[in-house]
Amino acid sequence: MRDRKPDSRRRLLQAGGAVAASAVLGIGSAAAAETDPAETPTGRRSKSLDTEYFKGMYATESDPWRFASSPYERDKYAATLAALPRARYASGLEVGCSIGVFTHALCPRCDALVGLDVVPSVLDAARARCADCPNARFELAAVPGAWPEGRFDLIVISEVAYYLDRADLARLVARVRGAVLPEADIVLVHWLGVTHYPLSGDEAAEGFIADAQDFARVLKQSRTAEYRLDVLRVTRADPKPAP
Repeated sequence: MRDRKPDSRRRLLQAGGAVAASAVLGIGSAAAAETDPAETPTGRRSKSLDTEYFKGMYATESDPWRFASSPYERDKYAATLAALPRARYASGLEVGCSIGVFTHALCPRCDALVGLDVVPSVLDAARARCADCPNARFELAAVPGAWPEGRFDLIVISEVAYYLDRADLARLVARVRGAVLPEADIVLVHWLGVTHYPLSGDEAAEGFIADAQDFARVLKQSRTAEYRLDVLRVTRADPKPAP
């Protein structure tokens, strides 16, 4: 069902991942999954992926995307840390922290850091991995419907925004708008290959940037053959958090 090479996460993101997830969840045969009415004629999901999708991915493996062992993830994490404009932040937010591999690496750069994910067992693994980071805490939250309290001067959205459809991406941007401190940094990282997700990596990043242009500007951008990394700087913070 799964390629065991280090880059298996990239392969799993492609259309076969939907079939695998359906089999794990027991919601139909592989043939039925391939013709899921929730998919568009191009094979893309038409709606945001729900919590059950991610529960299915973790149902049989604790690290299905190889966050802890993939060279792709290791190099991407190093590039993300290197791209942060500031040496340290007062309050960071990581949307989609999974088992906490990048969270652990980010902790030394933040006075306080909140990690969000949608699977309880995944958050348990993140808490265990970051047990030596008293500045880190974790919350169960499916964005953009749920969002943590507080304001942040760093928000990291890495390989998450393309799970959302266009309407939910706009809602995510609205959440971020209401949660950033003045001159906060927003970091977007997304894989550029073909997926069955509602948005491609470029669509997710460009859509976020376009929707955020009234309160944030692009500070730096970089691109490899596999992923793009965009850093935005907040130019105008809302006086009150979004409801």
